[in-house]
Amino acid sequence: MALYLLVLGVCLLVIGSVLVILMTASTPRYRTEPKDLLALFDKALESRVGETEWNAMIGYPIRHDEYLDGVRRRASQLMDEYGRRWKLAQGKPLLSDAGQQELKALRDHLAARTALREQ
Repeated sequence: MALYLLVLGVCLLVIGSVLVILMTASTPRYRTEPKDLLALFDKALESRVGETEWNAMIGYPIRHDEYLDGVRRRASQLMDEYGRRWKLAQGKPLLSDAGQQELKALRDHLAARTALREQ
């Protein structure tokens, strides 16, 4: 009987510990910051970004900053309008020349706004 109570106590302790850990652990959150978008845009302008990396960053809504979400949506529109996914495998840029120019303008605008906010 003592062995039964010991095993029951250990099981309850382990199960209780796991439940407490699961209840107190928080869900990891990822917040896209302006520096993340600037780094992505720089990679895209240098033709070093992959389609998966682009889609992972641009496809995820930014809920904590409406301006950044607008920049993200505009970058998504640029991909829809000027994207050349089939050329990426050949080492060509992700966007056409017109798309590269618009992405550079978007990147410069975001960089200027970020610099203003940091001052």
